[in-house]
Amino acid sequence: MLTLEHLADLVEKNRLAAQARVKEFTLAGKHFAFNSRPAIMGVINLSPDSWYRESVCLTPDTAIRRGKVLHAQGADIVDLGAESTLAHAARTDDTVQNTKLLPVIQALRAAGILVSVETYQPSVTRACLKAGANILNLTGTDRSEEMFGVAAAHDAAVIICYVQGENVREVGDFNFSADPITMMYEYFARQIEIATKNGVEKIFIDPGLGFYYRNLQDSALRVRHQMTVFLNTFRLRTLGFPVCHALPHAFEYFGEEVRCAEPFFAMLAALGKTDLFRTHEVPRIKAVLDTLGVFDRARAA
Repeated sequence: MLTLEHLADLVEKNRLAAQARVKEFTLAGKHFAFNSRPAIMGVINLSPDSWYRESVCLTPDTAIRRGKVLHAQGADIVDLGAESTLAHAARTDDTVQNTKLLPVIQALRAAGILVSVETYQPSVTRACLKAGANILNLTGTDRSEEMFGVAAAHDAAVIICYVQGENVREVGDFNFSADPITMMYEYFARQIEIATKNGVEKIFIDPGLGFYYRNLQDSALRVRHQMTVFLNTFRLRTLGFPVCHALPHAFEYFGEEVRCAEPFFAMLAALGKTDLFRTHEVPRIKAVLDTLGVFDRARAA
């Protein structure tokens, strides 16, 4: 059971890290003040294999409409993906991905909505950034220098995901041989160095809690790992860049109330000082963050 004593002990052991501040930056004229206000990223899945049905859009028109709704509900950024990360999902070639992604990117950008694209394919990255995407949500490590260079050429931000493998579709068992935060810190430090050497200035780091490692299919082990990383997020902020979290679902525990899972995990992520919340449930997450903000405003008064 998570207790107040557990949280107090965590802060006491990492007091300096709890005071860390991260880089703030502007995307297409919108400034993100991460040290005082977290941001929300709404999800649109263009793959029929994605299991979160509320986020699946099978035509450009429905995706564009959903993107505008997410923005109106409070999403600062809309994240698009054309290939599911589910282990059994079909692979989608670059041409098909671009056919799905490009018209949605162009329409949302024309409406003034910031767009992120989730991919690990260089040709998809090039086409989407050329079409106006503002963020590369990079879910792989293969050819990362090439990807960073393309992002830098378009002044795009990059979400660097923690992946134990060449990409999110090429993972096996998760390595628990060390403190996961220490492993992630070392990984992100190396990737940040490579990204900045290739000209990327706007960076998010993402611990990749929604990826399908084989040994994390045990529900208790997976959820414990996710909760641990959420609460320790502030330790990763010492790298100097904002942390993005994809909020998970824990459907084994939430059952028919699975749409309440992301708001629950958002609470833990907020306690850990997450900067960008990637979610399928924008209005619910906004409500959680707004409610937590009341405490800060009341304390300041």
